[in-house]
Amino acid sequence: MNDKIVGPVHWSFWAIGAIGLVWNVLGCLNFFLQMNAEAVAGMPESYRAIVESRSAWATGAFAIAVFGGTLGSLLLLLRKPAAYYLFIASLFGAVGAQLPLLGMADFPVAALIGGLMQLAVTAFLIWYSKHAEGKGWIRREQ
Repeated sequence: MNDKIVGPVHWSFWAIGAIGLVWNVLGCLNFFLQMNAEAVAGMPESYRAIVESRSAWATGAFAIAVFGGTLGSLLLLLRKPAAYYLFIASLFGAVGAQLPLLGMADFPVAALIGGLMQLAVTAFLIWYSKHAEGKGWIRREQ
């Protein structure tokens, strides 16, 4: 396999990749926090209700969203084309993680805003990884 780089990388590539990595690592920390029963017990009741009522498939979707996004961001910084596909998986996970909120009669507005931000950031990273590939900043394996 040859790694082929078409052009030099703009400084914004590194900044966006690093911000995406930090964002997704924070999502992983949030996931681990929500898997800790003691931490959940200390949350406000509305958040505790969301975490405790989340189904196994929604928890799995949450894991796919944050761990897929983290790995995708790492691969983006390593200039690997697989980042794009991990961001797509992360978006599907983020949508799946947000679906249970739609069925709740009373959920915190902050949870909705956080979910929308997660979807927006992931959608942006999908677009950006494809944009970076088009600019030649992503190695194309041949």
